[in-house]
Amino acid sequence: MNNLLIPNPKEAESIHIIREVAAQFERPVLLFSGGKDSITLVRLAQKAFYPAKIPFPLLHVDTGHNFPETIAFRDKLVEELGLELIVRNVQDSIDQGKVREERGRYSSRNSLQTTTLLDAIEEFKFDACIGGARRDEEKARAKERVFSVRDDFGQWDEKNQRPELFDMLNGKIHNGQNVRCFPISNWTELDVWEYIKTEDIEIPSIYFAHEREVFLRDGMIWTANEHVFREAHEEVLVKMVRFRTVGDMTCTAAVFSEAVSLEDVVGEIRDSSISERGARIDDKRSEAAMEKRKKVGYF
Repeated sequence: MNNLLIPNPKEAESIHIIREVAAQFERPVLLFSGGKDSITLVRLAQKAFYPAKIPFPLLHVDTGHNFPETIAFRDKLVEELGLELIVRNVQDSIDQGKVREERGRYSSRNSLQTTTLLDAIEEFKFDACIGGARRDEEKARAKERVFSVRDDFGQWDEKNQRPELFDMLNGKIHNGQNVRCFPISNWTELDVWEYIKTEDIEIPSIYFAHEREVFLRDGMIWTANEHVFREAHEEVLVKMVRFRTVGDMTCTAAVFSEAVSLEDVVGEIRDSSISERGARIDDKRSEAAMEKRKKVGYF
């Protein structure tokens, strides 16, 4: 790991938060998607407990519609670092009749992850879920505390949150409750990319410009594949694109780009006037799409 002795206030804050999670909770878990934010969390957790291994498992809720590059990267990272990985599948929730597959033009499994996640939390009795959400991403996430309490139904009440004065983190919870913990809550997208560049952290190839089959809809660049509904008149094109945020293929749009290195990506983000969530198709469903999902237990 690079730059162990170079002061970085945001890194120090995040490491402090991760150590507080380990100290205050009995069964924490790190929610891992294979995206840049959760990859950054893994590096921060490595530093928090170095030279010991990360003392909690990673949990990936797999929709079955993830980018193959992301899944391959996830498995490679876990093997190289010797981490424990728990995978729970949305398809199982569908097969069990707990959720219903969406159909039609904007169908996605993204919101279906909530049930699978809550079932996994109950199965393993996790009392703290560490996630890579940041306040700059979206207005609902800007309302979150660093330690964000969920009730025994997994629900979030944005009007009933604990004060966090002077960086004091209160991890006390009642039976059945759990906490979502956000160590990089105060980071920006540019902070994350600059950290990845400084630390020379490996990331999935889809974050860099590459040729991909896509089609255009609603002013967004959709991935053309068997999981994404496409009208007969929507023409498939081969374009040079990359992804600023990585989620399910059905809810993540690409951006036109020529950025093939970390230096290029950082420069592109600096010059961008559009939020990275502007490329999240699921956020377009309504003005309060994210907040509604969070209230029922979404990450």
